[in-house]
Amino acid sequence: MGNRLSKIYTRTGDDGTTGLGDGSRTDKDGIRVEAYGTTDELNSVLGLLLAQADVPQPLAQVLHEIQHHLFDLGGELCIPGHQAIGQEHIDWLERTLDHFNADLPALKDFILPGGSQAAATCHLARTVCRRAERLVVSLQRVETVPPFSMKYLNRLSDLLFVIARVLARHEGGSEVLWQKDRPPVDLAQ
Repeated sequence: MGNRLSKIYTRTGDDGTTGLGDGSRTDKDGIRVEAYGTTDELNSVLGLLLAQADVPQPLAQVLHEIQHHLFDLGGELCIPGHQAIGQEHIDWLERTLDHFNADLPALKDFILPGGSQAAATCHLARTVCRRAERLVVSLQRVETVPPFSMKYLNRLSDLLFVIARVLARHEGGSEVLWQKDRPPVDLAQ
């Protein structure tokens, strides 16, 4: 087990820099920090989703496992040259995605975020995941990034979309479909 924090504040970041996992320092607004910070934000959104009472147990188990993966991915992004995510993680995401997608009807329309509080929170997680992916793409343009980071986030956003669909339908709920030719809302009537 790594070092335990006995003192939370160190004052070393007061100058606008932060320590990376390899001991080097970098700007707090650097792209690497943005990438692992957004991965941490995604993990927090999943924690918020898991705190909701209407997440069925199989989905809760999957989301909890993803939280562990994201912690590993954050470490991978925080420690230049470190790799924690491998092909086995992508394979697990794909198997899990196929499992939950099997019982869903084919998509014929675009889906709006919503349907239930849990589904909406899962859509929020999906959009944060896409942002994390974009930041890893930006990071890989200027620094070496382990080969599976971007692939993991890409596949994870697909899985979160499917989980949001499952959550919207949970306990008889339904998805909110985008309507192209809808009449405008008229409050005067």
